[in-house]
Amino acid sequence: MTPATVSARTLVTVTGVDVPVPDPDRLVHLQFRRFAGCPVCNLHLRSIVNRRADIEAAGIRELVLFHSSADALRPYTSDLPLDVVPDPGRVLYREFGVESGPRALLDPRGWPAIARAVVRELQAVRGGRPAPPARPEGGRLGLPADFLVASDGRVLAAKHGAHVDDQWSVDELLALVPNAARDLA
Repeated sequence: MTPATVSARTLVTVTGVDVPVPDPDRLVHLQFRRFAGCPVCNLHLRSIVNRRADIEAAGIRELVLFHSSADALRPYTSDLPLDVVPDPGRVLYREFGVESGPRALLDPRGWPAIARAVVRELQAVRGGRPAPPARPEGGRLGLPADFLVASDGRVLAAKHGAHVDDQWSVDELLALVPNAARDLA
């Protein structure tokens, strides 16, 4: 179940940076992803990085959570210019109602992304990136989720994914901003 508001807290990224949630100066896009090294997650996060200037211009801070430890995440996120937060105990996942289940991988709507992600990961591994773990911490069956949080903590929009590749695109996220600005007025 999605909370109506997010209580103030400070999350710590894999690099040790403190990040306030909510952020007093901008919207926060909380992204709940799967495990460290998840090929589909990496494919999606690259689309976020490619449009980071657009996202920042809209007044949005990206905050990416994984149900993996900081140690497991570091090899996969060292070149990612985003705030990445480990949540190996899934504390925030439970708070936000983010689920796991076989449909993450079994839903045919996710298969094209899985195929694209595997091809991209094979290329990245050949280029020196570590391969995805054979037995990821927390398992493979996590589902994605997205939340847009206002500076006062209200959850302005939410999406709980139905399969591995069911998350907001950058265009979907940016389309929420005019609504968010109206809701904040």
